[in-house]
Amino acid sequence: MKTNSTSTRSEPERATRRDRFQEAVLSVLREIGEDPGREGLVKTPQRVADSLRFLTSGYKQDIHQVLNGAVYSVAYDEMVIVKDIEIFSLCEHHLLPFFGRCHVAYIPTKKVIGLSKIPRLVDVFARRLQIQERLTNQIAETIMEAISPQGVGVIIEARHLCMIMRGVEKQNSVAVTSAMLGAFRDCEQTRAEFLRLARER
Repeated sequence: MKTNSTSTRSEPERATRRDRFQEAVLSVLREIGEDPGREGLVKTPQRVADSLRFLTSGYKQDIHQVLNGAVYSVAYDEMVIVKDIEIFSLCEHHLLPFFGRCHVAYIPTKKVIGLSKIPRLVDVFARRLQIQERLTNQIAETIMEAISPQGVGVIIEARHLCMIMRGVEKQNSVAVTSAMLGAFRDCEQTRAEFLRLARER
């Protein structure tokens, strides 16, 4: 299972990195023809740096720590589904947001994951520069590795601002991706049940 850990940095090094980040934002503001010294933009470099650090905080998250203590041995072999998990991520091509809902299901073999950990797991991967297809696969593959269930299914429905605000400018378009592993790929009945439950409101 791949993890991302944050290295220990000294305060001067962190301050230098903050300064570089803010200088980069200042350069962008100047390049688009703005005056970074005007009242509304004076603190923008700091705000943008803080915002991007939060929106990409998934790089510093360790999957083992996120799931630590939340994997349980249970005699249960029916489908577990957590649906309508809100996701917010950044498209790696344009650094514009995409957002929507994620539905996650799995059929346990011997272990289950604490229900609150599934949305947290989704956030770990969503808070990185992403494409929706990879995000969908990463969630499914991580659950498969963590508890070796009979199968995992993940569906993401999202709106992409790179399509809505620019490019084709289609305001009502929704991208849907899915990852079906194990029983969800091999058994049509299992896959159909998941799709039905995900659609129910």
